[in-house]
Amino acid sequence: MTEGPGGISSSGASNSRVSTSGIFSCAIAVMAKASAAGRTKTRLCPPLSPHEAAAFNTAFVQDIVGNILAAGALARLTPYVAYGPAGAGHFFDAILPPGVGRIEAALPGFGACLRATMGHLFALGHPAAAVLNSDSPTLPPALLVELAHALAQPGERAVLGPSTDGGYYVLGLKTPRWRLFEDIDWSTERVCQQTLERAAEIGLDVHLLPAWYDVDDATALRLLHGEVIQAVPFGTSGLQRGVARHTERLMRRLLASQDLAERLGLPTEMPGDFPQRRAS
Repeated sequence: MTEGPGGISSSGASNSRVSTSGIFSCAIAVMAKASAAGRTKTRLCPPLSPHEAAAFNTAFVQDIVGNILAAGALARLTPYVAYGPAGAGHFFDAILPPGVGRIEAALPGFGACLRATMGHLFALGHPAAAVLNSDSPTLPPALLVELAHALAQPGERAVLGPSTDGGYYVLGLKTPRWRLFEDIDWSTERVCQQTLERAAEIGLDVHLLPAWYDVDDATALRLLHGEVIQAVPFGTSGLQRGVARHTERLMRRLLASQDLAERLGLPTEMPGDFPQRRAS
């Protein structure tokens, strides 16, 4: 997790459509930005155009929330989106299903975003809380189930999911541990290691999840293409990837109507040559 919505306002209210029964579950907040050409997923430009990058941002958020909902069938989880910029709630109202809480983003600095989001979730009464990135649309729901189960066990601990770029895709806690958000070089390859160092400083055990990748450059886009178009598994864990229907639909459309394959340095094929999505 190396990029966020630009700040989280601790006064932002969660969406009232979240059931009060969810307060007894682990809360997971996706750190997201409202899609805007030239302002979201800019590290994907090139090879994407600003409008294409914004469209992927929207698809990623929808699929990541879908992964939380899928994991919720096997664990007690409540989804939220911690978003920015201020006043962008209507964007998320339009793209997300009912029952997903909203927390408005307003503070500068990514560490402050994460800390305030965690504080808000704990203030709502959740026994555990986690912050999740917005650019891993194929993240296996099983990893979120493992996170929830680890946080439900007796004893104090953090749960950390490392990203292959040196950041992390998820961080879960049972109680506020603000030292984990201090003295971190955000948006660098040192984020995960420094977070582990902060945990060691305060004597906090860390349950490590398998690593996953963030889609934030052309190389990661090719990995994503391999997963959702060619059914090439990522890594060696054997975990079933998140379905990522919105992401796959967008990628297939761009492959068929634009020169996306050429821009990604992939072999060009006729649209009919792409294998159909396997049932999940």
